[in-house]
Amino acid sequence: MDNYLIFRLYGPMASWGDIAVGSYRPTFDHPSKSAILGLLAAALGIRRDEEEKQLELASGYNYGVLINSPGFMLRDYHTSQVPSAGTGRNRKIFLTRKDELSVPKEELNTILSTRDYYCDGLYTVILSSRKENPPYSLEMLANAIKEPSFSMYLGRKSCTVALPLDPMIISAPTMKEAIVNAEFKDDAFIGRLIDVRSCRFYWDDPDEEVSHEHSVSRRDEVLSRKRWQFADRKEYYSMISWRKDACT
Repeated sequence: MDNYLIFRLYGPMASWGDIAVGSYRPTFDHPSKSAILGLLAAALGIRRDEEEKQLELASGYNYGVLINSPGFMLRDYHTSQVPSAGTGRNRKIFLTRKDELSVPKEELNTILSTRDYYCDGLYTVILSSRKENPPYSLEMLANAIKEPSFSMYLGRKSCTVALPLDPMIISAPTMKEAIVNAEFKDDAFIGRLIDVRSCRFYWDDPDEEVSHEHSVSRRDEVLSRKRWQFADRKEYYSMISWRKDACT
């Protein structure tokens, strides 16, 4: 039996990133591992420039996610005004959005982009320790989620969490059995979003005794938060029933 940390993510909007080229910012249909680790880092109070702590967190846990409801796509044509940062000795640092907009209007540039979001998505996240002594115990992660140091959001700062994450620790033989046996306080409230027949399940631990239909490669293994660098990670996929009495 292994211990698993399980929590649920729900919000009116979420954006989970993908390989972005030019002005188009797509989103995957389920949370990336880097997004979940970023959420945990925020809960623990780890800043983005604390590279050693970020890498410790990134290397310490296996990850899985059940898509209870994928939601629906929203595409936003986004405009933003920003000043030039300059170069060399003339480089300027703006600490806040107010600072950016305080420069003369003629010095502002307009950036255009197209950004994708998922609305009303519901995801159940599961984590297990990769090593005997991870940097933070599952209990510490659960407590941090309940009382986060920094604000947690669903991929972008504009995508707020709409319900408590309700973290819990479950002992089970596999990720699959742990996640289908999880019961949340808000189940009755958001039950209308859940596909009661079957849901897509993704995980990255090759030692999990769960049969998979195929595997995919995702570039979301954290190499450097400060430099925004990520490596490829293999992710396994299967369809599973999420209710305890319908587990297959």
